[in-house]
Amino acid sequence: MTLRTSALGALVVLALAVALSARSREEVVQRAAAHRVFRVSDALAMNPVESSVAIDPANRDRIVAVSYQTGFAKAPRTTGYIYVSDDGGRTWRNERAVNPLGRTQGDDVVTFAGPGVALHTYISFVGIRTPHPTRAENGIFVTRSDDGGITWSNPVAAVDHANTVMPFEDKPWMAADGDKVYIAWTRFDEYGIKDPNCRTHIVLARSIDGARTFQMPRPISDSPGDCVDSDNTVEGAVPAIGLDGRVHVVWAGPKGLVHDSSADGLAWGTDRVISDMPGGWDLPIPGVTRHNGMPVTAVDKSNGPHRGALYVNWIDTRNGDPDVFVMRSTDAGQTWSAPVRVNNDPPKNGAVQFFTWMAVDPSDGSVNVLFYDRRGREGTQSGLMLARSTDGGLTFANHPVDIPPFEITDKITFGDYLGVDARGGRVAGVFPHVVNGKVILSAAIFDFR
Repeated sequence: MTLRTSALGALVVLALAVALSARSREEVVQRAAAHRVFRVSDALAMNPVESSVAIDPANRDRIVAVSYQTGFAKAPRTTGYIYVSDDGGRTWRNERAVNPLGRTQGDDVVTFAGPGVALHTYISFVGIRTPHPTRAENGIFVTRSDDGGITWSNPVAAVDHANTVMPFEDKPWMAADGDKVYIAWTRFDEYGIKDPNCRTHIVLARSIDGARTFQMPRPISDSPGDCVDSDNTVEGAVPAIGLDGRVHVVWAGPKGLVHDSSADGLAWGTDRVISDMPGGWDLPIPGVTRHNGMPVTAVDKSNGPHRGALYVNWIDTRNGDPDVFVMRSTDAGQTWSAPVRVNNDPPKNGAVQFFTWMAVDPSDGSVNVLFYDRRGREGTQSGLMLARSTDGGLTFANHPVDIPPFEITDKITFGDYLGVDARGGRVAGVFPHVVNGKVILSAAIFDFR
C-alpha cells in the first residue's frame, strides 16, 4: 500500500511538474506578447488617419508619428499632424505640421535617416477634380528634424507644380540612410479620370544631402497604368535600401506586384513581375469607404541569420477573402519565395483582414506585420492584429492588440494605411480606430525583449 501510494504520489508530482512547465511556457509566450495601448491623438483631434511611425535609432523611447486630420472649418480643411513621444509611447505631444502654402495635405510619412534625424514627407495640393480651378497647385514636400521631432525645418520640395494639377503627384513613401533619401510615388497625367490615353507612372526622386535638396524626379516603371486610381493604376511604391546601398521598389498594378532596383537611384533595370495579385489592390471591404492591399517593402539590416533579406507584404484574395501575405528574396530581388499567409485563421473562412503594414527590426531581423482583423466578429466589427515572424517570414505568430472591437461605416473617412516600426525588440504600431463614434489615433507598444 505504501509503495503504491508513493508511486501514485510520484505520478501526481510528475503531472504537476509537466502542467507547471506547460503553464510556464504559456506565461513566457504571454509575456513575450505583452503590450499596452496608449492614446496618441488629443481630445481636439479631427479624424486622424493615415498614420506612419518611426522609432529613433538613438533612443527607442523616442517615437515620432504623423497623420493627417480633416474636417476643420477653415481652409485647409485637411492638414498634417506630428506626434512625438519621449517615454516609449505612453504620452504624446500633438503638433500641427507647418503648412505655409495653405494647401490640402495628406499621405504623411515619417522615417529616421539616422540617430535623432527625422524626416516627414507628404503631398500638398489644391484644385484637383475641379473643371476650372481658380487655384491649381500640387507637389510633394519634406521637412527635417535634427532633434528627434522637437523642431522641424521649413518644407523642401521633392517636386512642385505651380498653376497646374496635371501631372498630379500622389501617394509618396520614403526611405533614408544618412544623407541618401529616396521618395517614390505615383504620377498621374490627370488624377482620377477614365480616359484610356491617361497614364500613371512610378516616379522616384533622390536627395544626397539629407533631404535639404532633391534631384529631378525620374520615372522608374517600364509599363504605365491608367488614371482611374484603381486596380489598373500603378501605385503603392515603397522604397527600401539594401545593405549595399541599392534601392528597391515594389508596386502594384495591372500586372500584379512589380519590382525594380537601382544602385544609385538614377539608373534603373527592367521591371520584373514577382507575383500575381488576385482581386487587384483596390479591394472592397464592407464599411470602409476605400481600401487597398498595396505592397510594403523592407530589408533585414540585422546581424541575424536572414541579414540582407528583402521582404514584401500585401493583401489579396487568392483564398477567396482578403488575406495578408509576405514573401522574401535572398538574392536582391532576383528570385522570390512563395507567398506566406500571415493571418493564421482557417483559410477561406470568409474573415476579412485589411490595411496591412510591415517593419523589419534592424536589431533581430524579426518581421512585424500590423493589420486590421475581423476573424470571429460580425458585420463590420473590427480588431487589430500584430503578426510576428522570427524565422525569416516562414511562419507568423498572431498577437491580438488589446482594444475593444469597433465598428467602421462608410460615413467615416478611414484613410489608406496604418503604421508600424520595430527596433531593439520594441514594436510600435500607430493606428486609427473608432471609440464612442469618434476616430482617434492610438499606439500599441510591444516589447519582445
